[in-house]
Amino acid sequence: MHGVNPPGGAPPAALSGDGPSDGRGEVAGRKGGVVVSSPPGRGAVRGDLEQVFRTAYPRVVAVAARVLGARDEAEDVAQEVFLTFGRSSVPAGEAVGWLCVAAAHTALNLLRSGRRRASREEAADGGRAVSPDVADAVVTRDERRLVRAALARLPRRQAVALVLRHSGLSYAEVAAALDLSPGSVGTTVRRAESALRKELNRHASSD
Repeated sequence: MHGVNPPGGAPPAALSGDGPSDGRGEVAGRKGGVVVSSPPGRGAVRGDLEQVFRTAYPRVVAVAARVLGARDEAEDVAQEVFLTFGRSSVPAGEAVGWLCVAAAHTALNLLRSGRRRASREEAADGGRAVSPDVADAVVTRDERRLVRAALARLPRRQAVALVLRHSGLSYAEVAAALDLSPGSVGTTVRRAESALRKELNRHASSD
């Protein structure tokens, strides 16, 4: 398995076009409003990008959304990692695992950086009177925020394993993505869950 160097900083130059290859070396794919393509002369783009994009996009977004809790931010992360993948030499058979790990790393970087946008939900709640239903929603949102903050404090490998497993990847898929033995995935995930609970309890006791 190729080691994952999560995309960081500015993604490759914005790419345009929303159709299939036009015979000039241009590759494009569209799903969920995200366009992935490459104009000629801007570096070689792998020929299987569109196929991988169509196959793996929902799962990659799900992984990022598991960390960030926001669909629009998850789609931004997915676009970034697909752009990077398009210029990589990752074997086709390892594409989904590579993309999921890269999405988890990129989302965790964003979570840890504190540069996330305020969610539309939070902005919309600002002017509402407090009622039992709204109060319940606020508590739920606050709990999720605490979980994400605790997740961001976990050792990176544990956090990624936990995110991948809870995003629906099988033990075998997590093992392949992280270069773990299949038998060790369960132990890694359980340790990550235990570490997450300790972080949550530590935060609660310090309040």
